[in-house]
This record gives sequence, structure tokens and C-alpha cells, in this order.
Amino acid sequence: MGIEERKEREKQMRRQQIMDAAKKVFASKGFGGATMENIAEEAEFSPATLYLYFKNKDELFASLNLRMLQDLITRMEGVRDQKNLGPEKRIMALEKALYDVYLTDPLNVVNVLRFQSKGRLRNLSPELSSQIGGCTKQYIRAIADLFEEGVREGVFLDCHPVAFAEIVWSVFAGLVLNEDTKRGLGGGKDLLEPTLILALEIIGRGIIKKN
Repeated sequence: MGIEERKEREKQMRRQQIMDAAKKVFASKGFGGATMENIAEEAEFSPATLYLYFKNKDELFASLNLRMLQDLITRMEGVRDQKNLGPEKRIMALEKALYDVYLTDPLNVVNVLRFQSKGRLRNLSPELSSQIGGCTKQYIRAIADLFEEGVREGVFLDCHPVAFAEIVWSVFAGLVLNEDTKRGLGGGKDLLEPTLILALEIIGRGIIKKN
């Protein structure tokens, strides 16, 4: 291994160490309560070292967003590509895929949704903002493709496919944030999964083309 290659490998390892530490700190303190100093302490680096990799807390958190979004893309495209299932069954398969994304890291999913809803993407570098925007378009496109295929097969009503995808995503995001709010208020049993199943069942029935 050459010197430059070793330096690059060490750089990536430090970056990963910072992101792992950030994930722990954001999970325990929330985005608002976490500071770059907290994260530096968890990573066992100086705060100055963190700023060599991330210009601010928003950029560091947004880099964690990318992980979740990439997982979301993989799962949405996986449902879209299940050609052994008809369009109706793939709509319901979206529920499991979305819920699995949530189960992988519930705190991070909630934090990502709250981060994006507050317009913090405007504070990011153009490169990182473009990456997140590209990921968002990709998972929305995967859901839209699924709907579009159902239209071509004469199963679904001929409506705008991206609008359908936005509805599905908005329902998921809204239900996740609602459950998190209830939890903060001392709510009882987590009803995200059955509510998500019901919501997609209603959406599925609503787009079926009547003979």
C-alpha cells in the first residue's frame, strides 16, 4: 500500500469514526441538544479535527441522512423490481419495506424527518445538498415507477405517478413523526405498523381502476 493510499484510508476511517460518534450523540441528545464538542469528545478527537471533515453540525447530520436515504432507495427499488408480484401486492409490499427502514434505526429516521422538515438542507454545501436531493428523487422515482406500471397494465387509475409517490412518502413520514410525538407525550402502544398497513390498504383501494 502506497503512502497516499494509506493516508486516504486513514482519512476515511477517521470520517467513519466521527459519523459513528455523531450517531450516538444525536440519538442521546437529539439534533438540537448535540454540539460538535459533544461529538468530538465521543469520537476522541479535538473539535478542530471534526471541522476538517464537516463544516458544521448540519453537514455532519446530513451525512447520516444519506445512509438512511440510500437504504430507502435499495428497499423501494427492491419492491418495484419484484416482478413476481402484481402491482396491487407491491403497493402493500411498500408498507413492509418502509417499516423495515424505520426499524433499522428509528431514532435516526425521526431525526432525519425533523431535520428536513425544518429547512436545514439550505445550510449544506451544494455538493451534499445535491446528493441528498438526488437520493430523494431516486426513491420517489422507484415508487412512481411501481404505480406507473400498474397504470400501463390497466390496474390503477391514470393519475400522476410522482403525485402518488409523494402521497405514499408523506403518509409514512407523517405517521412516523406522529408516533414520535405521542411517545414524547407519554403515549401508549406504538401503532405505526398497523396504521401504516391500513393507510396503504386505503391508498391501494383508492387507486384501483373500476371495471
